[in-house]
Amino acid sequence: MTQQNSVPSSSRPPRPRSPHFPPHNAPRVWFITTGTSPISIALARQALEHGDYVVAGVLPIPFEKREGQSDDFRSFLEDVKKTERWRERLRVVGLDGRIVGQCQAAIAEAVEAFGRIDVLLGSTSEAVIGTVEEMAQTSRTISLVNETFETNFFANVNIIKAVLPTMRQRKNGHVIMLTGITGHLGTPGLGMYCSSQWAIEGYCDSLAYEIAPFNVKMSIVQANMEVNVLTNRMTSVPPLPEYSQAENPAPLAREIFSGLLDKLDQVNNPSTFAEDKSPTTSSSTASPDTFMHEPSIGDLLSSDTVTSLYPPLPSVVKASLIAETVHALTAIGGHDNPPARHIVGFEGVTAVKEKLKTTSEELEDFIEVSNAVDITRDDGQTPMMLD
Repeated sequence: MTQQNSVPSSSRPPRPRSPHFPPHNAPRVWFITTGTSPISIALARQALEHGDYVVAGVLPIPFEKREGQSDDFRSFLEDVKKTERWRERLRVVGLDGRIVGQCQAAIAEAVEAFGRIDVLLGSTSEAVIGTVEEMAQTSRTISLVNETFETNFFANVNIIKAVLPTMRQRKNGHVIMLTGITGHLGTPGLGMYCSSQWAIEGYCDSLAYEIAPFNVKMSIVQANMEVNVLTNRMTSVPPLPEYSQAENPAPLAREIFSGLLDKLDQVNNPSTFAEDKSPTTSSSTASPDTFMHEPSIGDLLSSDTVTSLYPPLPSVVKASLIAETVHALTAIGGHDNPPARHIVGFEGVTAVKEKLKTTSEELEDFIEVSNAVDITRDDGQTPMMLD
């Protein structure tokens, strides 16, 4: 109802400067592909609190075996049970995006439960750490290349293909793909991860034109590199000595994330690190083994075997890390005119702008040197053009 002009402006409630959700006429139905990730859980909480409906996909076997991040999701389910207004608005479905049949069944179950799907969030992602040569060492590391694309590319493609018919028939819907600035920036030691991100972004950019006539929107949300890598499973392959810091000055992802993991471990276990810094033996009499410590969690990324882990994110760090991304997703999801691409965070925007600036300069140089070449005739007549 509109306010009358006679009402003094001072009595009107202040309008929020940055609403968490855009106005919409009815609750939205969200389908989140990887419901167990920290971003997905935080997003589901906000959506349910706002009155929306949520369908969360979980990998059946890890969830049953309580592996990975399933404990965090179980805690979320306990909160849902305790909150009456949430109970009937959440549906959990088994979903392995790599299996086409499971994608189709999950979409059908969601439509049966809530009548439609308004927003699909493709958030399935896994980082594989290793240089191109390191990824080619053994049959196991080579197979990881295929697994990376099965998880980061085909799992998202499969669920998109499963949801499109229902969105197209309703002539309404919004597909959001959560990627990272790695879709713009190549990163040493993350070649397979970056290439899978570029692949899904190219797919989504092309798809956007195809589905626009059906009023189905497409948005790519690019979080900072650390967000997707630190909130999902990461796998590291054995390092080659040629790519050690002593031999190779490139800032490899292994060193970057090893340092981050050690900092996270220090937040989780401050007493352990305090003890390490206070040896009981004086340096003059200590043997070389005195200062040898147990391998840190960051050292796992330099193991001589293929190693997978979920970064041990303290709750405070986790909340701070994902806050901007969750806010962007809730604000964009289901919007009448959403952005085609949204980069989360000032640092990410700056990095991408620098990359695009360099690319633009290189393109200008390319145009200058690649103009058509004229071959002048000896008699000075009109030049002939090379076909």
